[in-house]
Amino acid sequence: LGCCLLYFAIEAISRHSMAEAWYFMTRRPLVFLYNAFLIFTTTTVVYLFRRRVFARVIAFSAWLLLGIVNGVVLMNRVTPFTGPDLQLLSDAGRIIGKYISVGELIGIIAALAAFAGFLIWFWFRAPKYQGKKKWLPDLILIGSSILLFAAATHVALGQRILSTYFGNIASAYEDYGFPYCLSVTVFNTGIQEPNGYSEKLVETILKSEGEQETEEGEEPNLIFLQLESFFDPELVNYLNISEDPIPYFRQLKEKYTSGYFRVPAVGAGTINTEFESITGMSLRYFGPGEYPYKTILSERTCESVPYVLKDLGYSTHVIHNNEATFYDRDKVYPMLGFDSFTSMEYMPDTTEKTPTGWMKDSVLTEEILKCLDSTEERDYIYTVSVQGHGDYPEEPVLKDPEIRVTGAEGHAKNNYAWEYYCNEIHEMDQFIRDLTEALEDYPEPVILVMYGDHLPTLGLQTVDLDNRYLFQTEYVIWDNMGLSVEDGNLSAYQIGAKVLDMAGIHEGTMIRYHQSRRNSRNYQRDLKVLQYDILYGDQYVYGGRNPYEPTDMQMGTVPVVLQDIQKSAGDIFYFTGENFTAASRVEVDGKIVERTVYVSPGMLMVQGLELSGGETVRVVQVADGQEDRILSGCGPMTYVP
Repeated sequence: LGCCLLYFAIEAISRHSMAEAWYFMTRRPLVFLYNAFLIFTTTTVVYLFRRRVFARVIAFSAWLLLGIVNGVVLMNRVTPFTGPDLQLLSDAGRIIGKYISVGELIGIIAALAAFAGFLIWFWFRAPKYQGKKKWLPDLILIGSSILLFAAATHVALGQRILSTYFGNIASAYEDYGFPYCLSVTVFNTGIQEPNGYSEKLVETILKSEGEQETEEGEEPNLIFLQLESFFDPELVNYLNISEDPIPYFRQLKEKYTSGYFRVPAVGAGTINTEFESITGMSLRYFGPGEYPYKTILSERTCESVPYVLKDLGYSTHVIHNNEATFYDRDKVYPMLGFDSFTSMEYMPDTTEKTPTGWMKDSVLTEEILKCLDSTEERDYIYTVSVQGHGDYPEEPVLKDPEIRVTGAEGHAKNNYAWEYYCNEIHEMDQFIRDLTEALEDYPEPVILVMYGDHLPTLGLQTVDLDNRYLFQTEYVIWDNMGLSVEDGNLSAYQIGAKVLDMAGIHEGTMIRYHQSRRNSRNYQRDLKVLQYDILYGDQYVYGGRNPYEPTDMQMGTVPVVLQDIQKSAGDIFYFTGENFTAASRVEVDGKIVERTVYVSPGMLMVQGLELSGGETVRVVQVADGQEDRILSGCGPMTYVP
């Protein structure tokens, strides 16, 4: 009974409504009882302790805390709290200030401290079991509960009361309950071996791709621009917007190849859209809510568009105007074949930021041009923007907004949140204009594909959208080559193959597969087989051996260089060189000098430094918010007075 009451409270918190929790309990009583049984099974371990009441309080509190976390998460995004989110706690800690105020954060810390104090007090006051400890009956009780729960799970899955496939993870949490769905996302990861998986099946699939040869001719530069939370707000049927927030993007849709763009996430999960776009693999075959950046790609390389193009002589770059370490991108990108990675730590500190602290996308134009100019080879550049990122203020923060919004009264987010969002994507639209104008006269052929990574965290529901689909943005493929228009809807995992097809490139297992089999029978079944074989199977597609090695990725398009060290009056030292940024720090004999002052791209200054001669000095780039994490460092110099 206690577990039932606890579970009801968890669902009420998750659904932000007692009435919704009651409706769920009465509409799906077997699912409700199953989740209560799951909680009960996890609490049977209390019988191993003498302080059973205390242990039960700990167990109940842990479940309640998870429910509260889910409720808070669902206030800021559509996707609920999942197992993979536990792997992102370090990232969440660095951006939590953008979602909650200082006062709220202090309140949370105070509440946790008060609860910790209560537990300490209760440890001494809680009753202890005084009877003789009977280990065998207790273990039989716990084991029996686990076996009964396993049997209940088997029956529930067999009778379709529960499911292990979550086509829409938000809907799955509503249908199957928080404890069960959270457990599935924790333990169900990777790709399950497909039925009939064998070397012969893989060979049959590869032969079905047919013979496609890369076309002769001038190879274009390929630029992928993933726009943070970018979509057309005029698709929201309850909004009244004073003027079109994205007029240039809309103009491009009329002139160039475009269509709807199916993405694997809603309101969050940028890296999953990245993953699909870069690798050509679908997230639907991975564990529910999984982030491959945090699982398989932390261990091994994966065939990708960058690797395929490197074999054709391309240089491969990735640009992101946010922290290099967010989602462990600095560790994952070498596993995807990138030669260089330019993050915010390698961008000018003078770049303007949004009122909520995100770097504006206007900086990306220059960074893209730097990549194009940095090599004589053709370039593949994957660019991830950040300006449109939430959370969106629900009070006025823009002094004189160019675009006014009404009509959101009574919805999840108010007019101010929508007004802020529309003005930010309006600036992103201007950035797109500036970028295409800069590329229009570039002396080399260029194909630029642009798309939103997911819908914004503004509480949208299916009924709010004219296109009636939450997992969908839009894309445009611009070029300065005069390519023909080929409109059509695409999924994120198909966009790489589409762009390469327009460029006349037909290389790579996944690229060829999508280009030849996209509208064929068993397309999805065979796609799963290939993904499993490449990442988790015997790699029959490569003859049993993965041909891709992690790249020796350079941080920044241009290297940071230390050229000279000069001592000034007193104990002030000046360090001159090239390409310094606000993230640059002087390092002396392996120790970072935290009081390094950024003066200009060619100069750093440190006051109070003692150098006598013979010290090894270099300049390093440190991760934003993590002074002890070095991203890269220039060649060392020995100081000579």
